[in-house]
Order: sequence, then structure tokens, then C-alpha cells
Amino acid sequence: MDQKSLWNRISDGLGIIGFTPLGLVLLIVLALLPFVSPFNQEHILRWLIMGAFLAAQCVAFDFTAGYINVVNFGFAAILGAGAYTSAVLANTSPVISVQPGLSPWIGIWIGALFAGLIGFGVGILTLRLRGIFAAVMAWFVGIALLGVANNLTNITRGPMGMAPRTFLETTSNRPYFYIILAMMLIVYITLRLVVRSRFGLAFKAIGQNFDAARASGINPTLYRVFNFTLSAFFAGWLGGFYAHYFGSLTPQTLMHTSKTVEVLALAYIGGRGSLWGGMAIAFPFVFGIEALRSNLTDLPGLHLVIYGVLMIAIMVYYPAGFAGFYAWAKDKLSGLLARARGQAQPIEAP
Repeated sequence: MDQKSLWNRISDGLGIIGFTPLGLVLLIVLALLPFVSPFNQEHILRWLIMGAFLAAQCVAFDFTAGYINVVNFGFAAILGAGAYTSAVLANTSPVISVQPGLSPWIGIWIGALFAGLIGFGVGILTLRLRGIFAAVMAWFVGIALLGVANNLTNITRGPMGMAPRTFLETTSNRPYFYIILAMMLIVYITLRLVVRSRFGLAFKAIGQNFDAARASGINPTLYRVFNFTLSAFFAGWLGGFYAHYFGSLTPQTLMHTSKTVEVLALAYIGGRGSLWGGMAIAFPFVFGIEALRSNLTDLPGLHLVIYGVLMIAIMVYYPAGFAGFYAWAKDKLSGLLARARGQAQPIEAP
């Protein structure tokens, strides 16, 4: 087997799970960063963790917004439902009325299942709605979940907040970084495999033209419900990580619509319908935003203004986002290399 054939097989294998050789190299670099100064400092490790956490959310969010063309404005609330479910199941403190004392490693999966059930319900509710109407319905569900978390004080403690058990008995952030990095990869690879299957083809058809997809024999009910359920399942799973990493939960800081808008902005700037675009830009965005927050403490909410300006710029000048720019640059570079190779070939004598 020659080297070119081996390289092609490796590239094809990586492509199945949604990676390129460059993406694999960047992932390895990311995994090694916690051992390199200054990234081994605890506060920067927290930035890396938040980057991976937001990256995983972008993938799950884009799975719905980018493929079936429905913006789930209740995404953060569904994530919060998974977080609260896992936190309550792990509780051993008498400050709330139930103390099941379940391991957080088990509770996050139950929280994910509960969030998936909510996603199933949202999918059912939005079956006959399209575009902005489906998004508004998902938003109403999110507001309802936020209200439940605020008012069910005997279980969630409402605005007073609760302090869930953490995964590990350590003050180091490094183990948590590898936990969320593994979760991010599981979310991405799983949804990438789904997108590459017949389900992905049906999602794209529904997102591009609902009526034409139905006329061609696709059952929108089945695929939309499946999409919402799977996206919500992973949102709830990630919410469980949030609960047992930060060890602090309040409805406003986790379930507010502004948290959904933050994920939406990253997914759209990264490239709607790409899955990996939002994941790729989440890390530099987190570092940039945290640096601004550290130096401009008298301007709260500045990150949302920046997200808004960037979203407007993307929609006006480059709707394909970062993923589209990468594809354009890759094609340009390939063309330049091909022309350079053609010019370098010796001209044979007649």
C-alpha cells in the first residue's frame, strides 16, 4: 500500500466521524494545552472548560437550527431542566425536600432523558408550525420551564439557588476539562453520524422546503420529533455537567433566554448547518469575551452586544459563517497548489 493510498484511507476514516487531518491536529493541541503555560493556570483552565461547554451546546443547537430550520429559543431552559434534574437526584442536603443521594455520574443521564422527553414534547407542539411560529412556541416552553424552576422552591430553591454535589473531590480544573472535552466529542461525533445517515438527508430536505419534503414521501412528524428529542437529550446531558462542575444553580443564570441567544450567535457565526463551525470558534470567543470582562468590568452585557454586531455582519456579508469561509479558503488554496504543480511540470520536447 503506497503512502498516498494510506493517507486517503486515514482522511476518509476521519471524514466519517466529521474530522479532517487538520481538525485532528487541532484537537490534539487542545488536549495538550492544560499542560502548557499559561494554559495550566486555574482561571485559564476554567476558560477552556467554558469553551468546550459552549462548543458542545453549539453542536446540539445547530443540529436543530441548521438542519430542520427551527430555532429552539427554549434550548437553555431545556439544558437547565437536565441540570436541575441531576442536581436534585444527587442531593443529600436537608435544605430541599428530597434527598435521593444518587451519584452525579448516574444523575446526568437521567437528567438527559428528562430533557429528551421535554424535547419530544416540544417537537410534538411544533409539528404544525413553521419558521418563527415554531421558534416562538419553543421560547414559550422555555419561559414555562424557567417559571417552574423559579417557583418550585421546595425542590429547586428558586432564585435562592442550590449547591449540587460536584463530580470530583478536587479543586483542580484539569480533570473537568477532559470530562467536558470527552462530552463535546461524543455530542459532535454522534450528531455527525446522524447527519450522514438517511435522517440527515431528511432533515436537510425538511429545512430547505417543508412541503416538497413531505410530497417526496418524507414524514416530517417523525424526523422533527426525533431531531428535537436528540438535541434536547444532549442539552440536558450538558446541563448535568454544568450542575456538578460549578456546584451552583439558579434559574436566571442558566435558563434565561439570553443564554440561548449566546449559543445561537456562536452557532450562526460559526456557520449554520455545519455542526463544527460553532464548536471551532467557541474557544477563541470565550477567551476574547473573558479578557474583555476582566478589563471592562463597568460594561456588563458587552459580550451580547459584540455577538449581535458580529451576527449582523455575518448575515450581511458572509451568511455561510466561519465554516463557509474555511471551505472557500480551502478551495482557493487547492486551486493555487494545482496551478503551481501544473506550471512546475517540465515541457516535453516535440
